[in-house]
Amino acid sequence: MVTALITGASSGIGAAFAQALAKRQTKLVLVARSKDKLDSLAQQLQEQFQIQVEVLVQDLIVHGAATKVVETLTQKNIAIDLLINNAGFGDYGSFSESSLPKQLEMIQLNISALVELTYQFLPQMQQRGSGSIINVSSIAGFQPMPYMSVYAATKAFVLSFSEALWAENREQGVKVLAVCPGPTKTNFFDVAGFARLASASSDQQRSASPESVVEEALKALEGDNSTVVPGGLTNQLIVNISRFLPREALVKLIEQQFRPES
Repeated sequence: MVTALITGASSGIGAAFAQALAKRQTKLVLVARSKDKLDSLAQQLQEQFQIQVEVLVQDLIVHGAATKVVETLTQKNIAIDLLINNAGFGDYGSFSESSLPKQLEMIQLNISALVELTYQFLPQMQQRGSGSIINVSSIAGFQPMPYMSVYAATKAFVLSFSEALWAENREQGVKVLAVCPGPTKTNFFDVAGFARLASASSDQQRSASPESVVEEALKALEGDNSTVVPGGLTNQLIVNISRFLPREALVKLIEQQFRPES
């Protein structure tokens, strides 16, 4: 039976991945910092699907946390067949007026923890000649984002990193996929402090459900794609617009759209 590790598994896209994989009779390792939410989700999945669910309460913002996750799984003799690096957060506002510790925490979670977990599990997959890694990026990773500058930069890293690993490993039996959703019905914009998009993300026409994002991601993984942009034509236009507009013109347009209200 396949075993999947999901970070940021307590809510949103991470919890949707857990639900979808549980239906496929996948053993799960759920990682997040919210013990109550993880325990509740694990109990529900175990009762509904009769699968094995391991809960690891760990804040991946803490340096070395990813190594602790690996050490715990090694002690429990749990091998990971599917790694889903989903944990991450954003922040909205002018960079010069933002909290530096929060920006560095974002880099630690969105990039460093993802790279560390990938580095730990990828060699094992290569040795077995099988395995998959899903890294959750964003449509924000396709262009600079004024007022979400660090977040977009971290997601650009995830996209580039994942596509490179896809090419490196595609002949070794290991799949790597970058999932790049647009606005999704999660608490992302609330956490980021972006009230306007938090409201807009509740609009059915402007946002996807976490379940639909996961469905498209798992379908793309089966097809051995390097990248998938869930959410239909609108998101496809957003990620491809940089091909038709000069970068400076595009960033100016984004700045006007995202400029904080006075």
